[in-house]
Amino acid sequence: MQKRVFDGSIDYIQIMDEEGNIDSSLMPKDISDELILKMYRNMALARAFDAKALSLQRQGRIVTYAPLLGQEATQIGSGMAMRDSDFFVPNFRQHALYLIKGLPIENMFISLRGFEDGAKAPQGFRGFPVAVPVGSQVPHAVGLAYALKYKKTGSAVVSYVGDGGTSEGDFSEGINFAGVWKVPLVMIIENNQWAISIPRKNQTAAVTLAQKAFAAGLEGLQVDGNDVIAVYKTIRDAINLAAQNEPQVIECVTYRLGLHTTSDDPNKYRSPEETKEWERRDPMVRVRKYLTKKGLWNEETEQKMADEYRELIDTGVAKAEAFKPDPKSMFEHIYSFMPETLKQEEDDAAASNYWQQ
Repeated sequence: MQKRVFDGSIDYIQIMDEEGNIDSSLMPKDISDELILKMYRNMALARAFDAKALSLQRQGRIVTYAPLLGQEATQIGSGMAMRDSDFFVPNFRQHALYLIKGLPIENMFISLRGFEDGAKAPQGFRGFPVAVPVGSQVPHAVGLAYALKYKKTGSAVVSYVGDGGTSEGDFSEGINFAGVWKVPLVMIIENNQWAISIPRKNQTAAVTLAQKAFAAGLEGLQVDGNDVIAVYKTIRDAINLAAQNEPQVIECVTYRLGLHTTSDDPNKYRSPEETKEWERRDPMVRVRKYLTKKGLWNEETEQKMADEYRELIDTGVAKAEAFKPDPKSMFEHIYSFMPETLKQEEDDAAASNYWQQ
């Protein structure tokens, strides 16, 4: 006997094309021009922050930084799709999520100056700290989703992994757990085409990264990650399904226009022609074209926004550079309660007048 036991296919979704044209058959009726304008402003804030951080790193004023240039639509679209009760678990490039979810901008620069105090989030903040080891955040996200399901909160977890991260065991183990236990998880693959210097084609023979969901018994979907509206709709729908304990894997096809990190030189491994082709698909340009056609945007409003964000970011930098860390903080926020051994170390440090050195 021979019979087919599995059939799978991956759909690709784009709503706004590179010229700012809308596919009305896919456009949700509840997405207003006001919301699209907010999406654009949020993407612009993320890009302005990114440019400032890159400049500060080159001046030696912050530590190594991972730019997000070109990936604004994936991050802003997904972040705005999240409900207030949902959590996000990032890797090391989702700066835009922190910006729109309420982490003070000075905290972000404090962190980038190398002080963990910047990671102290406001009460009720629902984002995890940065995870630098590739893929290590996925099991954390799945564990959180399991806890939310156990407590019957109705909340979901939105987590992020890069294309290279899908080749890590943590990714496969994490989504396998999610599939078995049916946890409220949306796993976003932020496919920016490069795992540092390794191109997407050399990472996996899979036609799509979204199809990796099938092996774990999850649903997979691919979306134009440079189309903020398509990302918003796709992730909003995925969250609604995940909240019903139907975990989802969404591949956002985007591109890293800049550096992997500030210790990287992409000119050594990719061609200028490739980058120029993706610049044509810039996520912000298409939204600006749409808003301009509708009479909702012009050069004056663009300049006014730029001035507003420059002042906001410069104020955040000034506060961060005025920040004086307390060495005592190295003993805090490590455990839910302080073990006796750590308390002894803190007491010894205080007794030796460490704080005054």
